[in-house]
Amino acid sequence: MLELKGICKRYVTQSFTQVALDSVSLSFRDNEFVAILGPSGSGKTTMLNVIGGLDHFDSGDLLIDGISTKDFRDRDWDAYRNNRIGFVFQSYNLIPHQTILENVELALTLTGVGHAERRQRAREALE
Repeated sequence: MLELKGICKRYVTQSFTQVALDSVSLSFRDNEFVAILGPSGSGKTTMLNVIGGLDHFDSGDLLIDGISTKDFRDRDWDAYRNNRIGFVFQSYNLIPHQTILENVELALTLTGVGHAERRQRAREALE
């Protein structure tokens, strides 16, 4: 489903280059539960940002269902984030005045799913 092939990501300032990902290759199977562990500064967040399309890699390739993302445009990344991947941030980023169910429903609201289906899918996800 998801494969990283030789992914490199560097952050460059005027006089310094920080290598965040150095030729990372990794495959994730469908329905696989994975934990990404490592010390601070080891590239975990950078790798997750690349996988989530929040940051772009410098070289290598990210394949989604065998399709390269090298030529993805902004709208392709938007569709991927809306329909294929989800994030649970470390600090949760929940909207405090909404219920848990309403917070889960929010992402589906942005994709145009109707209220009844949105509520049902959110409940199933929470169960």
